[in-house]
This record gives sequence, C-alpha cells and structure tokens, in this order.
Amino acid sequence: MDVFGLYSHAIASLVIFTLIVLFMSPFSALAKAGKGLAPGATPEQDYSDKAYRMNRAYLNGTETLPAFLTVTLAAILLGASPFWVNLLASVALVARIVMLVVHLQGLGKPTSGLRSTFYVIGWVCMIALGVMALVAAF
Repeated sequence: MDVFGLYSHAIASLVIFTLIVLFMSPFSALAKAGKGLAPGATPEQDYSDKAYRMNRAYLNGTETLPAFLTVTLAAILLGASPFWVNLLASVALVARIVMLVVHLQGLGKPTSGLRSTFYVIGWVCMIALGVMALVAAF
C-alpha cells in the first residue's frame, strides 16, 4: 500500500473529478426539470440557456471520466513515474475545472477557443498518461 502513497495527487485528482461529476448531476437534473423536461431529456441546443450549458458540462464530465480513470489507474498500477503521473493527472483535473467554469458561466461562444484550449490540455495529459502506462507495461 505504500506504493500508492507515491501517487496521492493522481488518486486525489480521480476522486475530485468524480465528486465534481456526481455533484453536477442533481444540478443538471434540476435545471432541466425547471424547463419542464423529462429526466434524461436534453435541452434545446442554445448556448445562452443555462440548463443547456449545465447539461453539456455534466455530460462532458461523464464522457471524459472513464478515460481519465482508465489511463490514470493504469499508469499507477503499472508503476509509471509517480512525479509525471501526479503532475499530468493534476493538470488534467485543473483543465477540466476550467472547462466547467467556462461552460457554466457561458464564457465565449459555443466553439470558444478558451474551452477548446483547456479541453486539449486535459486530452494531451490523458494521452501522455496512457502512453506512460503502455511504456511501463512493456
């Protein structure tokens, strides 16, 4: 179990990311219910609509979490460099939080460069974690 302590930031990043997604779930549902939408329904694609942005932010989190979890856990379990695993997982988490703020505040346009930039930062971190895991495996 001592080896997992070396990856404390990465493990904390996984937990925080998961808690953010779980925390957003009821708020997304409430925003949609406030518009009279049935559970599971998607608001009309209107970026000026807070319910739509909340739903997209929540769905983005649920879409990204499995990949983030997989590459981070694989890197940890295969013994990839703790420094890099912790750094990349932490940066990916921060990028996701910034994306969440951009979504919820409606900053920029739907194709906002700010949101896309932070998406790519998180994506690159996850690709790097996956490559590190594969290198460690072989």
